[in-house]
Amino acid sequence: MDQLIQELNQANHITVLTGAGVSTASGIPDFRSSNGIWTEDESREYFMSNQYFHLDPNDFWKKYKDIFQLKLLRNYKPNEVHSFIHSLEEKGKKVAVITQNVDGLHQKAGSSNVIEYHGSLTTSTCPGCGASYDMDYINNSVVPRCERETCGTILKPDIVLFGDAITEHDRAEAIIDQTDLVLVLGTSLLVMPFNFLPEYAYSRKIPTALINREETPKDRLFHYVIHDDLISTLQQIEGQLT
Repeated sequence: MDQLIQELNQANHITVLTGAGVSTASGIPDFRSSNGIWTEDESREYFMSNQYFHLDPNDFWKKYKDIFQLKLLRNYKPNEVHSFIHSLEEKGKKVAVITQNVDGLHQKAGSSNVIEYHGSLTTSTCPGCGASYDMDYINNSVVPRCERETCGTILKPDIVLFGDAITEHDRAEAIIDQTDLVLVLGTSLLVMPFNFLPEYAYSRKIPTALINREETPKDRLFHYVIHDDLISTLQQIEGQLT
């Protein structure tokens, strides 16, 4: 812990990789933990796939709204972890957040440089004309369609569905190239290719730190590993940052 605090104090550029464990304190389910939503019913991965969206977009939207509880999304607020990350910026550090989360809470907490690796629940886009629609519009329609008179295409959510291409990986690696420290918070590091990012940092000899309640298959890649509650650990750290 003392060595990690020293690294944080010395680092000017910090890249923070975040997963579902960062948002659970805000009430959002952890989809991939040992008790996560995806372990309850493997068919959900099929229903949340690009293939199923194109096969039956009407039923896709019904299941999508149910699984992700879109009506409740605006009730969720940033928690102490989001605030800690933003506080690093307030100390004058250059901070980039690369998140697996799709809830938009990092932005709500004030983080200014957020790469949403798996997209966002807060918007949807028309595959026909490219028009973008916000959460209010999405929630006001059972099956949201483009409202442009000449279009009317069923909208596609702006999250990365199973089978979609990851478009932010190269950008994430470019950010890591410029960093002094990679801090990984609240992720089991089971999902590819996101879990290649700590490997990339390790290969570039960049200091890496992991704080997660459970062990991960990638623990060996980190210079600092803390298996403990995320909020209480960060509160200890924050009190000793300069």
